Amino acid sequence: MRALFQKIKQQFLKGYDLVLVSVTASSGSTPRGAGSRMLVNKNGRVTGTIGGGAVEYRAECMALDILERKESCEHQFLLNRKDVENIGMICGGDVTVFFQYLDHNDPIIAEITETAEKFYEERRDFWLICDLLTTSGMSLYSPACGLIGNANVPSFVLSSLSAKPHRYRSKDYDLFSEQIGTSETVYVFGGGHVSQKLVPILASVDFRCIVLEDRPEFADPALFPGAVETMLCDFNHLDQYISITAADYCCVMTRGHSYDTIVQAQLLATPACYIGVIGSRTKKAAVFRRLVEEYGIDEQDLNRIISPIGLEIKAETPAEIAISITGQMIQIRADRKASLK
Repeated sequence: MRALFQKIKQQFLKGYDLVLVSVTASSGSTPRGAGSRMLVNKNGRVTGTIGGGAVEYRAECMALDILERKESCEHQFLLNRKDVENIGMICGGDVTVFFQYLDHNDPIIAEITETAEKFYEERRDFWLICDLLTTSGMSLYSPACGLIGNANVPSFVLSSLSAKPHRYRSKDYDLFSEQIGTSETVYVFGGGHVSQKLVPILASVDFRCIVLEDRPEFADPALFPGAVETMLCDFNHLDQYISITAADYCCVMTRGHSYDTIVQAQLLATPACYIGVIGSRTKKAAVFRRLVEEYGIDEQDLNRIISPIGLEIKAETPAEIAISITGQMIQIRADRKASLK
């Protein structure tokens, strides 16, 4: 979503009006769920996707028509088996899509793009709220900064916002909300070969990464495209550099067992939602023994540590291991969102 807002700003500066195409509801085996978006200008799709295939093509054609009419609207693609066969889709199901017209001269939308970038930089939890009853009705909401934009949002909606996309409807309003910014961060401890492969992949699926390393040559930001920060630190005193919350993920892959143990002992004193440690099961047993005997860690607390880290896909190379870790973290992130209200 950050890239989408950046693209809106770029397109506005070029004088392009846009249509933001958003999936607000889906059922059955549709390719993308609620919250999927794409951006369209007069030349066609600019960025994003609502699943590809015939539905996306038809939605793009509708968006071009909306650019001419300068009006927002909603459309439901009803895909029964016969429809699916006729339009050549593999997936069946129904998709509700909202087409939101964005005027490049609209100062409110311009302000929203600037504010979104600021919120991303500041690592805030914030939501995009689209007013489906008006043209260009859009707001951002952050608990710390309040509501910014022109959507008519009742206070009870703000108090009930969740991590999952949600539609609020009554005779007085029709709103679609989605959390698009989060304070969650991935802390990667160690800057070796796996970390160097892992960070760009995590960043590509919207994880915010900070790399911590105690060797200057491996704390080079150039080694970690996509990282928001690379820190040279002392692994013995992590609390002097970072403050880990319950929304944060930790990947431990330092240069040796000793440092891995020191880092894990400190992470177990935090509420981190994910602690993954690279290494074999033999290494895991040795490190766990040290954590209990030398650091006084309760054996029950060791259950918080995922080691070996990543999904079991027989990964061997640094790139393959990075993919397995990313897959596991995507799964955990999705489960956490589903568990929230």
